[in-house]
Amino acid sequence: MKLYQLRSKQALPISQQEAWDFLSQPKNLKTITPEHMGFHILSGDDKPMFPGQIIQYKVSPFPGFTTKWVSEITQVEHGHYFVDVQLFGPYALWHHKHFIKPIEGGVIMEDIIDYKLPFGVLGQLTHPFIVKKQLKQIFKFREEKLNSLFGTMENVPNELTFDSF
Repeated sequence: MKLYQLRSKQALPISQQEAWDFLSQPKNLKTITPEHMGFHILSGDDKPMFPGQIIQYKVSPFPGFTTKWVSEITQVEHGHYFVDVQLFGPYALWHHKHFIKPIEGGVIMEDIIDYKLPFGVLGQLTHPFIVKKQLKQIFKFREEKLNSLFGTMENVPNELTFDSF
């Protein structure tokens, strides 16, 4: 089974604390998720992030298919990073690290997601045409939404890359 990795970097002209205040509130995930995903938090969004926190969602990754997604926040370093792991959901593995790093004039938000697809070879065949395409759309939406909320930093390019191992 292949392991895939998505890496995203986005610069925003806000302080590290402002970035943390937004990202550490699970309820804000709905704000940066495209409407067509049918994203709805069922529980766990009533407190800022803490290690051991369980968050339950409903999401429709494809038209006509809705699934439950349960994540655990496994690590938190206030203001700097947190890690969420899918306990139940559409992926065979989903390990998502979120970093916030100060730079001159703002922050770099970096996401590193290691993931595996279900269904063995069949799942791998869907990666380039369905899964990778959808993840690109989700992160593009997120980039545009965060830019509309907080502004842009023209001198620092945003990045989105995929690897497989």
